[in-house]
Amino acid sequence: MIAESVWFVLAILAIALIFDFSNGWHDAANSIATVVSTRVLSPTAAVVWAAVFNFVAAFVFTTAVAKTIGKGIIDPSVVDATVILGALVGAISWNLITWYSGIPSSSSHALMGGLAGAAISKAGFTALVLPGKWVATIAFIFLAPTIGLVVALLLTVALSWVLRRAMPRRVDRLFRVLQLGSAAAYSLGHGGNDAQKTMGVIVGLLVAEQDKFVDFPVRALHMTTFDVPLWVILAAHAAIALGTVAGGWRIVKTMGQRLTKLRPFGGFCAETSGAIVLFALTFNGIPASTTHTITGAISGVGAAQRFSAVRWGVAGRIVWAWILTIPASAGIAGICYFVVRAIS
Repeated sequence: MIAESVWFVLAILAIALIFDFSNGWHDAANSIATVVSTRVLSPTAAVVWAAVFNFVAAFVFTTAVAKTIGKGIIDPSVVDATVILGALVGAISWNLITWYSGIPSSSSHALMGGLAGAAISKAGFTALVLPGKWVATIAFIFLAPTIGLVVALLLTVALSWVLRRAMPRRVDRLFRVLQLGSAAAYSLGHGGNDAQKTMGVIVGLLVAEQDKFVDFPVRALHMTTFDVPLWVILAAHAAIALGTVAGGWRIVKTMGQRLTKLRPFGGFCAETSGAIVLFALTFNGIPASTTHTITGAISGVGAAQRFSAVRWGVAGRIVWAWILTIPASAGIAGICYFVVRAIS
């Protein structure tokens, strides 16, 4: 059977890295939309800047999120190559659908939905680890953008008061420099949280299929415990960084131009607020949506200026995509699982 082959597992490992690449490609807008829309960096310079810090995050964060994805979402005992393949196909498919539509959905929640859909197709709802990390993850679908909005609003108001007597031209010049730092911090948080999801999938896959690699020449592929090795960490961060360089220009327009208009001051506040939220969630092992976080932060900056500055119709369309992400990717993953089982 194809599914029993070691090469089938290796092909899925490659697909996991392709998902990671698509994550960076899909979420590039999250990292660069603000710094591009404020014209602090050109699009080319912005994606390179973001990609560098996506990779640097490999040396900053722990692997708490990877362990959540690998052990805290679905029962490790139901994991096999076919379940992981179904999960990845569901997540990648939803990424492509939302990218084509220019909607900034969450790659993280697409992966979680994919894992759930494929696992349920194999073993029913008992395959889910409940409550596990599901409660926190579902809660932060709504809390992450809300917290991002509140932090950005408060930061914008506070800095506006501190700088109320400063000349606008000087403020603009200062925050053009500061926004380089805030964009770097946000990209660091983005890479730190999102790359770990792929790490969790890869390690979970190799542990589940460990019997196939007992005598395999590459000893690094034989894993018996859920410890994330350095090669997996570097591979995941490299893949997401390369995806960021490839960019997702359709979504950049939604995030950077359609949601609200930004200047360097507002871009700094949005990115700094988003980075604060992502750092906190990553260190606590919560798979966060960078998309949700930065959307809330950008909206908070706009709302601090005036409530009508935010195009709430666009924001509402984005929220609907958030709500649909987990069930849609789960449905695609479940169908994929049954198809692969039927032909393998």
